[in-house]
Amino acid sequence: MLAFKAGRAFRRPGTNLVDASPAKGAIVLSKDESLLVHFMWKDRTTGDVGEDLILFPGDAKFEKVSQSSWGRTYVLKFESSDQKHFFWMQDSSTRRDEEFVRHLNRVLADPEIIPVWDMRIHDSEPEASTSATGASTPQTSTAQQSAPAASTSVPAGTTPEQLAQLRALVGSMTGGTGEEDQFSLSDVLTPQNLQPLFQSRPDLLPSLFPHLPPEFLPSSDPTPHQTAGLTEMLQRTINSPPFRSSVAQLDRALRTGALGGFVRSLGLPESAGMGVGAFLAAIAEQARQEGGSEEQMDED
Repeated sequence: MLAFKAGRAFRRPGTNLVDASPAKGAIVLSKDESLLVHFMWKDRTTGDVGEDLILFPGDAKFEKVSQSSWGRTYVLKFESSDQKHFFWMQDSSTRRDEEFVRHLNRVLADPEIIPVWDMRIHDSEPEASTSATGASTPQTSTAQQSAPAASTSVPAGTTPEQLAQLRALVGSMTGGTGEEDQFSLSDVLTPQNLQPLFQSRPDLLPSLFPHLPPEFLPSSDPTPHQTAGLTEMLQRTINSPPFRSSVAQLDRALRTGALGGFVRSLGLPESAGMGVGAFLAAIAEQARQEGGSEEQMDED
């Protein structure tokens, strides 16, 4: 449903301070077989799920900590209890923070909503928030929480050890933005790229028909006339805003590095879920292997 990079923060016992963990993570929102919404925090390095909360519509809200001087600390609050879970944004750019939070809260209020992403925003653009000044607050473990929310401050006399920890934190914030960020599914899965494929490989089209709305599918093998109609429908689909939004959402989720389980369901190795570049490379390798198998069968 939704996924983006975020780390966890923990309230220090007996104080109003919140310590931010430098572990690379992702917030993942999903539905299980019973259609219950799961709010999960997943470690992007180990793949372990650190938190798995079952949420009911309208009960939870993800809010920015307004008193945080660093500006990227957030809290998950509940209407039904005083429970709070703190997180901090780990994307290297701040450009999409508000968009992530807006879509997350919309889905928490109504799980049937499908987020529509602003494709004009590219998270590969670095901003000043990833500098030492911007990242120092969570690493120094001084996020302070008042009754309604938390605030952050930086103590004087930062030690060399703290500076070393800060450098590690900056590395974790910018980690994973390597070669795969040069690729975008929105640039690959375009009508300009897909339509020539439809024309040159019409034999591939029947494998896509089952993904169209069931009411448009024939009960038996399609006639040539029905095949032409379904092909036209596919062409309209790849030109539609919902399709482009879905591609952008998958692109965003792949960049979290938390889609190992999803790509396994596609017959791809878990490493394909670690980024856009890894996903595209795994698909290309799968196509190469399947093509080689067909050639070998033909030779036999």
